[in-house]
Amino acid sequence: MINLSEKPTIEGRKVILRPFKEKDFPLIEECLKDPEVIKLTGSSANFDRQLFHQWYRTRNEQKDRLDLAVEDKVQANLVGEAVINLYDQKTHSMNFRILIGPRGRNRGLGTEATQLMIDYIFQNTDLNFLTLSVYDFNPRAKHVYEKVGFVSESVDRGELQFEGVAIDSINMKLTRENWLLRSS
Repeated sequence: MINLSEKPTIEGRKVILRPFKEKDFPLIEECLKDPEVIKLTGSSANFDRQLFHQWYRTRNEQKDRLDLAVEDKVQANLVGEAVINLYDQKTHSMNFRILIGPRGRNRGLGTEATQLMIDYIFQNTDLNFLTLSVYDFNPRAKHVYEKVGFVSESVDRGELQFEGVAIDSINMKLTRENWLLRSS
């Protein structure tokens, strides 16, 4: 098993990854309701505010996952979240996901947050690898993942139905070995 009970604050040049605070709720809600976020994550537009607040209030207590707020250092407010979750005991691996809302797009914040999060995980755990899935109609995210070392492993054809169109999901992987090669 993995223990991610410590919730770090990780500072980069453009972003700070940190535990969630109550004051973040309106901004993360804005991110989750954003039409582009809904589309690119395959989420639903249906939103239960009470469940949402309950969920984010418990993120800092979780021991088997790491949910961190992505804060824009210039604007000093939350622009998204970065998450390591879904521990697989058999492969000793976890999943990575990130979302950046409208206040944080097109400035390299997601790229830096992704790099900071994967560096933290590989430096502070002994995980073998990280996985993720990205929808085919999100080339910007796929480019970021490739830039930090993730490679395509497989494709789930027609994983998402969006506006009557079947969208493929690309499964990607970053091994500890590849991360070490890129870090040296």
